Amino acid sequence: MADITLADVELAVKTTATTVLNNEHYFSDLDGLAGDGDFGTSLATGFRVIDADLPTIDKSAIGAMLLKISMLVSKHVGGSSGPIWGTGFMKAAAISKGKQSVTLAEVADMLGAAIDGIMARGGAKLGDKTLLDALIPVHEALKAHAAAAEPDNKAALKDAADAAEAAIDATRSLVAHRGRASQVGERSANTPDPGIVAIATILQAWCGAFGVERTATVAEVVKAA
Repeated sequence: MADITLADVELAVKTTATTVLNNEHYFSDLDGLAGDGDFGTSLATGFRVIDADLPTIDKSAIGAMLLKISMLVSKHVGGSSGPIWGTGFMKAAAISKGKQSVTLAEVADMLGAAIDGIMARGGAKLGDKTLLDALIPVHEALKAHAAAAEPDNKAALKDAADAAEAAIDATRSLVAHRGRASQVGERSANTPDPGIVAIATILQAWCGAFGVERTATVAEVVKAA
């Protein structure tokens, strides 16, 4: 199994920015079903800056690059997404500090640290109908692959994308307990969470960027892709 290089992480960030920008209005439309309709715009505002600055961002190490990205997200992404996504990148940066490449197990550790940071920052947990409902099963998928005798990065990415997409339907009927959607109570049931859709859409885009054959099946990801 080859390690994940700094260039791989940069490609993942670039792909994330492109995906967020391409779906700015769509993610906001999804947010408008139960929230205030600005999720896509808020996220795109920050990732537009990241996309523009990425060529000149410090790439002396994976951690240095992710730390700068966390700062840009925290500064430029509005609403609750800025602190949440910024914290995630910051915690992942701490695990990858000084590293030119990371193993799949270290990627799982980076995501685990990001999840812990997001939970501490926002107070959400599994089942609250937030992006954590996608990130936590993705983390479990990555850990399972990392523990294999011969980990397969592409298979791990496919299973991670499967887990994130499954989270959309698994949480669709839930009532949101965090974020703006929680303020509308029962009206948030039977609507997709835009944060979960965003994570699933980004992972689907990563599959394309890294040559992983996968076909989206949940309507929201199919439409975004």
